[in-house]
Amino acid sequence: MKRKIYNKLLEWKNTWNGKTAIMIDGARRVGKSYIVEEFARNEYKTYILLDFSKEDKQLKLLFEEQLSDLDTFFRMLSLMKDVKLYPRESVIVFDEVQQYPPARAAIKHLVKDGRYDYIETGSLVSINKNVKDIVIPSEEERINMHPMDFEEFLWAMGNDELMDYIRDCFASGKPLGEALHRKAMTLFREYLIVGGMPQAVESYTHDKDFDKVDHIKRNILSLYRADISKYATGYEQKVTRIFDTLPSQLQRHEKRFRISEVEKGARTRSYANAFFWLEESRVVNVCYAATEPNVSLSLSRDDAKRKLYMADTGLLIAMAFDENDIQVGQIYKKLMFDKLEINKGMLVENVVAQMLHTAGNKLYFYSNPSHNREDNMEIDFLVRKPSITSRHNITPIEVKSSTHYALSSLRKCKAKYGEYMATPYVIHSGNYCEKEGITYIPLYMTQCL
Repeated sequence: MKRKIYNKLLEWKNTWNGKTAIMIDGARRVGKSYIVEEFARNEYKTYILLDFSKEDKQLKLLFEEQLSDLDTFFRMLSLMKDVKLYPRESVIVFDEVQQYPPARAAIKHLVKDGRYDYIETGSLVSINKNVKDIVIPSEEERINMHPMDFEEFLWAMGNDELMDYIRDCFASGKPLGEALHRKAMTLFREYLIVGGMPQAVESYTHDKDFDKVDHIKRNILSLYRADISKYATGYEQKVTRIFDTLPSQLQRHEKRFRISEVEKGARTRSYANAFFWLEESRVVNVCYAATEPNVSLSLSRDDAKRKLYMADTGLLIAMAFDENDIQVGQIYKKLMFDKLEINKGMLVENVVAQMLHTAGNKLYFYSNPSHNREDNMEIDFLVRKPSITSRHNITPIEVKSSTHYALSSLRKCKAKYGEYMATPYVIHSGNYCEKEGITYIPLYMTQCL
């Protein structure tokens, strides 16, 4: 499937010309191995794929015994894989490199040699865990891969033009026509339900079968739970507790994560390693509180207050309906046609967090639970503009899942912090419009921010 990270790989290849390797990290099952092999096949004369979750001991011995003689190393590697290597025209892929740390350590010498390009893939948690006895190569560029975004989902569905038109409408400040708006919202609801895990998307594009999609998503969730047991050594129970309570935490109106709902009497500090593990695993997107919506949100970050969103909303839906007796396919169909009586706010806010994060934004929110009515407010997301000026740098965002809502917090924030505020946005299911200094955009335009 077509993925945007392909262009980043192409930019790396053309810019660095073998002077660095590139590491792609991300959550399990986001499509790292697939896109890397696709890139290697299309952009090089030949490639060798080393999958260190499968390679035998004989091949691994090459890194231990022949690295000091690279001529012999490459000759033997070429013979073992039956692939001829061409200087500056071939790439060697280290897939699941975290399974064999000596290969990652070898990157320094291989890049210095300069004959071939090198691409690594791995899960960040296990990559960081397996570095005890190696020197981390400084010759390594790193990029993160996310689940498929809405535009990539549209491409998979065979629609290559809609997102371009959505971007044009956003840039010119005009709504889509009603027919196109309805079509875009229908496609967006499909994306919300299916999610962005490539295996689930591929299944849906072929069969349109929600039961098959749900089965795939549950297998991925089982894999994530197995990773917690394997890699969250010493605090796996705490990570599991946080992970399993995510849907119920997001179901509440006030979505700030409450550790007391995980364990009675627990303190956030005692769960610090568990929170860090989940963030490093890319399984969740963490949204931190900012004590003030000023130009440097990181300087006003309050680590004691955070919201946790699932990195993929499709997986969140599978977690939310986890009872064995539920006919999941029927649930999905009711969600599709907006006929299910649940708090859809958690799903909509989660997918907005996912889209903002995938677009490169660090996630922050603003909360001031003051006794003073004028100061009491909560803003779902704060996003910094890409270009910094002397003022008006922060974009406040409110997310609304229904058609009837109040904007008291957004108006109070605009009045109190106007000197910091760029355009305030409300993300909702309606069409694009501008009223009283606030811009209202449909959910499918979130990616344009």
